Amino acid sequence: MDARSPHLAPDTAGWRADAPVTKSLAEVNATIAIPAAGHWARRLLAFVGPGYLVSVGYMDPGNWATDLAGGSKFGYTLLSVILLSNLMAILLQSLAARLGIVTDRDLAQACRATYSPAVNFLLWLACEAAIIACDLAEVIGTAIALKLLFGIPLIGGALLAALDAFLLLILMNRGFRFLEAFVIALLAVIAVCFAVQIVAAAPPVAEVLHGFVPKAEIFINPEMLYIAIGIIGATVMPHNLYLHSSIVQTRAYERNDTGRREAIKWATTDSTIALMLALFINAAILVVAAATFHKSGHSDVAEIGQAFELLSPLLGLGIASTLFAVALLASGLNSTVTATLAGQIVMEGFLDLRLPSWARRLLTRGIAIVPVIVVTAIYGERGTADLLVFSQVVLSMQLPFAVIPLVRFVSDRRKMGKFAIPTYVAAIAWIVAGVIVILNLKLLADTFFG
Repeated sequence: MDARSPHLAPDTAGWRADAPVTKSLAEVNATIAIPAAGHWARRLLAFVGPGYLVSVGYMDPGNWATDLAGGSKFGYTLLSVILLSNLMAILLQSLAARLGIVTDRDLAQACRATYSPAVNFLLWLACEAAIIACDLAEVIGTAIALKLLFGIPLIGGALLAALDAFLLLILMNRGFRFLEAFVIALLAVIAVCFAVQIVAAAPPVAEVLHGFVPKAEIFINPEMLYIAIGIIGATVMPHNLYLHSSIVQTRAYERNDTGRREAIKWATTDSTIALMLALFINAAILVVAAATFHKSGHSDVAEIGQAFELLSPLLGLGIASTLFAVALLASGLNSTVTATLAGQIVMEGFLDLRLPSWARRLLTRGIAIVPVIVVTAIYGERGTADLLVFSQVVLSMQLPFAVIPLVRFVSDRRKMGKFAIPTYVAAIAWIVAGVIVILNLKLLADTFFG
């Protein structure tokens, strides 16, 4: 069956009659075998991987800036926002996986098969803006990590960050499972680094638990709301919805009702477990910032470089700052892989335009590197910190353009058949979409009229 076979989707109901059906990431689509028999754990392990690639976006360098700023300035208060964001992410990623498994289309392809060319072009522009904002965070994070670990100037580090455009090519040539193993290994490095720092920080458990309880002041205080929306933008990332709906299709599950039902179950389990790891890491960054900086009166620590310098002296652990920088570098490398894949999926899905991976990656990296170099040259490191937080707010602004089509598709029985989500799940998903839109509108009002 070729990459443009018309027999991939279960049926054509609900889709435009002229919509092409192209395999998402055709080079790796249905390449990972699923055991037909044996213990359930074997089938779960066969599905483990896509959830961790998706979880990378929920702990990328952009999260670090918002979590550090939130923890140092407001203590444990914004832990509730991280928890809420993670619950939103678990729901939305499960819906993205369901869409890909049931329809054999990723989210970008589903949009192209539903909306007019003009609407699709606008949706593509919005998604590209989100990917560029994410890429901007990766470039800044990687450059800062290289400076902290090896003393490389930020501008030089930003230029070196362009070279990791070829990392995905090397990994993909080894096979998709090798790519997943690489990502999971780096996630383990990040988790260990922060586990050590949490132990050293020894935060009061009661205060941490109290931080997970939502508070009205988050919505009332404009400064707190700005960082809160940045956390949501850094956590629930729009391009991850496109990514997940595609990479779940790398599994060779049976393309029938039984196979799809099984695939939905295991893919949802995989992503939920992976996103709980993301919750731990995001919460750990904020908790370390609150226990170390906020507690000691350093409430203005919003820059990663500042955190690196203060961490070891304040914690009394010489290796703490190094662990912090190693985790940041691992985060930047991981984010490179997933953003590259997401960019390829979005461009192919919306435009049916296929550029070589290296060409597309260098293009997006070039777009991200220019503002980093300009801001660094003019404002120095403080400018890059502000740019990092702003990039996450831009991501949050793009969320409705991905979330609303996703919820609409998975609720549509013409498109999903018996796999359409129940009414109560659809109601929760629409509430999540509504919360995101309302928070964004309030942020815009505070920014331009406040």
